[in-house]
Amino acid sequence: MIKPGEKVPLDCIVKVGSGSVNTAALTGESLPREVSEGSEVLSGCINLTGTLTCTTTKPFGESTVSKILELVENASSKKARAENFITKFARIYTPAVVAGAVLLAFIPPLAGGGSFTEWIMRALNFLVVSCPCALVISVPLSFFGGIGGASREGVLIKGGNYMETLSNAQTAVFDKTGTLTKGEFSVKKITPHGCTEEELLKLAAAAESGSNHPIAQSLAKAAGEIALPEISEYTELAGRGISCICGGKKVFAGNGRLMEQEGISYDKSPISGTAVHIAADGVYMGVIEIGDTLKSNSVKAISELRALGVKTVILTGDSKAAGEAAAKSLGVDEVYTELMPEDKVVCTEKLIKETRGRSKNGSVVFVGDGINDAPVLSRADVGIAMGAAGSDAAIEAADIVLMDDDPSKLITAFKISRRTLNIVRQNIVLALAVKALVLVTSALGITNMWAAVFADVGVAVLAILNAMRALRKIK
Repeated sequence: MIKPGEKVPLDCIVKVGSGSVNTAALTGESLPREVSEGSEVLSGCINLTGTLTCTTTKPFGESTVSKILELVENASSKKARAENFITKFARIYTPAVVAGAVLLAFIPPLAGGGSFTEWIMRALNFLVVSCPCALVISVPLSFFGGIGGASREGVLIKGGNYMETLSNAQTAVFDKTGTLTKGEFSVKKITPHGCTEEELLKLAAAAESGSNHPIAQSLAKAAGEIALPEISEYTELAGRGISCICGGKKVFAGNGRLMEQEGISYDKSPISGTAVHIAADGVYMGVIEIGDTLKSNSVKAISELRALGVKTVILTGDSKAAGEAAAKSLGVDEVYTELMPEDKVVCTEKLIKETRGRSKNGSVVFVGDGINDAPVLSRADVGIAMGAAGSDAAIEAADIVLMDDDPSKLITAFKISRRTLNIVRQNIVLALAVKALVLVTSALGITNMWAAVFADVGVAVLAILNAMRALRKIK
């Protein structure tokens, strides 16, 4: 038996009762799903209304939540790990310069080009210059500075390798509900028939005042301080809506199926959100559109990503109409709807393959907040979770966390990562250029040990000072 407010522990089928369940944790769908006898309910959902007596269909090891956790483990093992430039560089550089110094010390004097003392001194200068202090110190310090600068902006980056991968991102993939939208219902549009908008809203809010359903709460919020008439004979009609007596009239408020059941002709125009049709004494009064609300900075974030040359995609478990409407409002390049967690992983792997086809080093970023996003957060090249409202599973699986759930902070993370990588490249070029020059002049006997010390310690100090720029606030 599952009471209102309780979480469904195992996958099951409803045997007795009806009500609505919140499936956002699994599908990301903001609208609660109506269930009745014979309906399948997945583990992880939350029962909102009505007591449900259910029969389990799968043991815990085969349940939906268990499969999601298994997907997280499997997906993370497939993620490509970026190999640090310095690690690859050291494999060649260190043995090469040691071998070069040995050859410089012994080959010229053996060939009669001078004394061993002179050439050993040049070889020592050569070794001092070749010491990779500037690289070994400044490169990690640049990443530490970038991570520190990002934390000041409310972006938690779990490692320098993720910053390096983020800087190469060519595709940004988003969950919709809770990431780009608030996950809260609000009245989008009121279309009255034979009455005013205020009269229709008052009637709808009064009729729904006996319910704690999210749609009812959004109507009450929209009504605000409007005085509502008393209602009586309130009845919830599972999967359809409600009926009541309001102001002496028999009122029905619900979906199209309720209007058809009562033989009432209603507006069948397609809408992107949820339609609440209102009828009083058999007369159709109008329709109110309820929908999720975009976060204030979502459009800005998508626009700036596209300006940076990043392809934008939405993967959502929400309905096709709601997903496509949000994509159109945001201006994203592609949208995939009605996806389960495993479907999101498949779509992400497809996008990774496409991105690699365009650029060998191109990466795919996924931004999400729910437990249903945990597998794809692990599978993407870089997983980014919403920290304030995100689930523990999503935050654990993510590589980067946006601490205040602001989508525009993703742009900050992009800019910080790219600036940090630019600083790293500057330090590498500075160190190698100076060292190459002094190495040649040391081998030729033109410069002495003091020049070698500058090429080692002096360049290291300059590189460290340059690395400290990564701490600056991003503009």
